[in-house]
Amino acid sequence: MIAYLSGPIENAHNDGADWRNDITHWLDRELDHQVFNPVAETKSLTKGLNTGDFRLMKTTDPEQYKKIIRKIIQIDLDAVVKGSDYLIVNWDESVFKGGGTHGEITMAYWFNKPIYMVNALPIEDVSSWVFSCTDYVFSNFEDLKKKLKEISEIIASDASLGEQM
Repeated sequence: MIAYLSGPIENAHNDGADWRNDITHWLDRELDHQVFNPVAETKSLTKGLNTGDFRLMKTTDPEQYKKIIRKIIQIDLDAVVKGSDYLIVNWDESVFKGGGTHGEITMAYWFNKPIYMVNALPIEDVSSWVFSCTDYVFSNFEDLKKKLKEISEIIASDASLGEQM
């Protein structure tokens, strides 16, 4: 199984790398799942630029910046649609200044990918569109992990039943 790790990057602390690293290790160790981490996967496109310099390109070299971002969008949406089995979404206040997470959730919904959201905001601050695309909403990562373990055990049990038949 492959999880796509969706959540704010552009306006998030440390580009949203911390939670992605934590859940990546947990998924590998506990469920033997792989991840698509958009922070790690798109580093090659911004290689040689620190985050500040890269973000400055939006105003100093907008056409080049747009070309790079469009490549990132293509890679990310391709991973949502073709390269993942489900999404884990980290939804916090930094999502309001971005658009990628909204788009990833919508695409995943359209392609019937299960969406697990960890929401740090009051539920009334989550758009109805985004909320309705999700399959599960959790207030913390520990509850998400419990649910993923539960689902993983059900899938393993169903697979072993199939082998016995």
